[in-house]
Amino acid sequence: MRAPAVFSLLVVAFAGCASGGGLGVPRGGEALSDLSMATLGPGDIIEVRVYQDKDLSGIYQISSDGTIDFPLIGKIEASNKTASDVAKTIQERLRDGYFKDPFVSVVVREVVSKLIYVLGQVEKPGTFPYREGMTIVHAITLAGGLTKIARPNSVVVTRVVDGKENRILVPLKDISEGKAKNFSLMPGDIIFVPESIF
Repeated sequence: MRAPAVFSLLVVAFAGCASGGGLGVPRGGEALSDLSMATLGPGDIIEVRVYQDKDLSGIYQISSDGTIDFPLIGKIEASNKTASDVAKTIQERLRDGYFKDPFVSVVVREVVSKLIYVLGQVEKPGTFPYREGMTIVHAITLAGGLTKIARPNSVVVTRVVDGKENRILVPLKDISEGKAKNFSLMPGDIIFVPESIF
């Protein structure tokens, strides 16, 4: 079904495009385009663009059964697929009897099937919906900010990659002072803010 337009932005996946568990420091400027490899789920909102065809282009929300209902070709399976996978499927099915050589892109507008978790010394610990482009500063703000006894340069983000749990040390104080680059979050990240040792 179609969904209202939203303004969170952007991972573009064009059709046809295609660690250890220790404690580490994040690499500067982790690419937001990594989300293009994340799988979609029910409730997520995508924008499908068919080149030179405004009638087929539009905003779609993935339904509870994991599909979108696309003009001409009907239901498209989107759950557990990447944006690139969805674009490729639509392109192939449009080519089968509708267009000679369609060009399709899919933009991830909002991810609501994925969550992040903020724990420890924040004012409002809890679970929050992941949004495209979300950073650790955004997440801490959603959690009401740090408590007075927080240790901001020792924040740990736990992230599961290929079934392996990785713990990443994030210098939040340095980020807030402009001494380090902001840290981009991924769906499922667990953020823990420890208590000051002083």
